[in-house]
Amino acid sequence: MSRLYTIAAPIADIANHFGTEPAPSLEVPTEMTEGLRGLVVIERDGRRLLRSMVWGFPRKVAPGPEHREESGIIGLVADLTNPMWERVVVDPRYRCLIVLTHFANPAGEPGSKRRTWFSIEGQPIAAWAGFCRVTSEFGPAFAGMTMEANAAIPPTNDRMPVLLDPANYGRWLHGSIEDVIAFQYGKPIDAERMRVERTKHVWKSGGLPVSAKPQTALL
Repeated sequence: MSRLYTIAAPIADIANHFGTEPAPSLEVPTEMTEGLRGLVVIERDGRRLLRSMVWGFPRKVAPGPEHREESGIIGLVADLTNPMWERVVVDPRYRCLIVLTHFANPAGEPGSKRRTWFSIEGQPIAAWAGFCRVTSEFGPAFAGMTMEANAAIPPTNDRMPVLLDPANYGRWLHGSIEDVIAFQYGKPIDAERMRVERTKHVWKSGGLPVSAKPQTALL
């Protein structure tokens, strides 16, 4: 999947959906890319908490010919066997629910790609299966797990976020590594449940989907 999503819902509705305490001091981002702050839900001592964290974990790139080490950001978890995730994916303490309403992929020819937005019909707020931890570089940070896309997503991409039904929020937050694997390699959300909004907005335009505007106006 691409690295762009939005949250088009007021904070009170988000708190109500996930059963968290209201957090009026938190800012709801209208456009999320790696390196920016997003909203996630964590669970501590039986209570669900809404938190703001940076999207993306720090990634070290192997030294090049000049022996310089470059840093990067990685916000998507596609390969669970990557040593980077070996501690995070097995321990439920590092699980979170990433709050979103729509995610986008680029469509069209190179140099003139437009935003195509995807959301769940009849579900104004969604949860993306995520991992989070405190990093020395960014403080609290998160990354989202991806899976093979359903039929609604291609040709814009062959991957999509692991979107969770509300009935599975608890299983994600408390489940075993076998549950994590089952979510990533199981059946994605049905393509028939997806709303697809093709727009004329160029990829870097900042334009939102039409279905996001009524909710955004309430913020």
